[in-house]
Amino acid sequence: MSRRLRALLAPVSLLALAACAVGPNYVPPIASASRTAPLIAAGAPVAESETPDRWWQLYNDPVLDRLIADALAANTDLRVAVARLDKARADLREARNDRLPQTDLSAAPQYGRFSSNRRPIGADREDWSVNLGLDVSYELDLSGRVKREIEAARGDVGAAAADSQAVRIAVVAEVTSAYVEAAAAAQQQAVAERVLGLLDRSLDVTDKRFRAGRAERLDVARLAALREQRRAEIPPLIAQRQAALYRLAMLTGRTPNELPADASVRTAPPEIAQPIPIGDGGALLARRPDVRAAERRLAADTARIGVATSELYPHISLGGSIASSGNGFSNIFGAGPLGWLLGPLISWTFPNQEGARARIAGARADTQASLASFDGTVLRAIQETDTALSNYARLIDRRRALASARDEAARAVRIVRARQREGVVDFLVLLDSERTFADTEAALAQADAALALAQVDVFKALGGGWQTPDAPVTVAGR
Repeated sequence: MSRRLRALLAPVSLLALAACAVGPNYVPPIASASRTAPLIAAGAPVAESETPDRWWQLYNDPVLDRLIADALAANTDLRVAVARLDKARADLREARNDRLPQTDLSAAPQYGRFSSNRRPIGADREDWSVNLGLDVSYELDLSGRVKREIEAARGDVGAAAADSQAVRIAVVAEVTSAYVEAAAAAQQQAVAERVLGLLDRSLDVTDKRFRAGRAERLDVARLAALREQRRAEIPPLIAQRQAALYRLAMLTGRTPNELPADASVRTAPPEIAQPIPIGDGGALLARRPDVRAAERRLAADTARIGVATSELYPHISLGGSIASSGNGFSNIFGAGPLGWLLGPLISWTFPNQEGARARIAGARADTQASLASFDGTVLRAIQETDTALSNYARLIDRRRALASARDEAARAVRIVRARQREGVVDFLVLLDSERTFADTEAALAQADAALALAQVDVFKALGGGWQTPDAPVTVAGR
């Protein structure tokens, strides 16, 4: 290496060693102790153990497991989310590439006729002319622009990954909800048909009593009207069940005709035989993908402050080039013209830096917005979870009360029927007891459906337990 080249590289090397990244270093936001405290269970049957990754397997339903697996493999929304994650990863690779030397190889072979004054002595007048060149440049990241761009791209990848996990959780919850709704509609249809059968028997008995002169025509008409009213409730339940099955087919990437037959076999909502594991607030914040996505976007926007700040400083690149030209391919690397250059390239937006400072201010504003969004996402996560748990607890209380009411109504119907046969009570009392029993039976079936859907809402609010984030949310005092 020549003395001149060493003299050129020495100060450049010192600058590279002294390089630092401008802009603020990212510090993960700290969640207060109140936000990581135990969740408000509101009396719901829950456990403090961690939510399992595949929470739907708590239902112990192989058909549901298979439908969810199909949905995760074929759902269109999930395919979009995965594609966006791939795009973010490609952007990260592009950002990392800026750390490497940039090369540009050129070659220009041409065949032509040379003028007599340009033709080398002894060379053919018609021949190939070949120009080759290799340019190499390497940016000395003195201000840390490349480093911050990589940090920002890494944050975007984390946010995209969390977004794809959020879509997965939504898909699982929607598949489970559709499966529950189809089964619940089948249960409600069965209840309605069972009540209709009871009313048919009551109508038959009342009609026989009328023909025997022991009841009035009005009694038969009233009971027939109640029967038709209950019969009219069945078609909407059939339509509700079909709609749930059609949605289930769409979520699993199928047409309604392609949905497996066993997806519609279940006639009652699936149940979980154990308390729902919910963990605590800290586990919730670490598990919820929307919280992780908001934290990663905050990290990316913080890094972009450094990218904008780097525009205030000179950008220095070390470049070199080698070029050769010759007449004919045999003379390219021979004694023909061969040259090389080496030197730094310095670019600096100065003295007018108002545009750069405006971009810094914009980046800081974006970071403040991302911080506010993160705080709001944390609060919303806790609110949604506490609300889901409270609703689940209250639906359990409601279901318990309706079950007791249904049992009492059934007991009342049996007593009234016996007394009517004995002639102790009139038909209006029987009609009233039949209507009460039908109402409580239908309400109990609806409560079962609402309770099963509330369980799904709880798991969805808990974040599904997919995986631990790369950048954890720091908990104060731990």
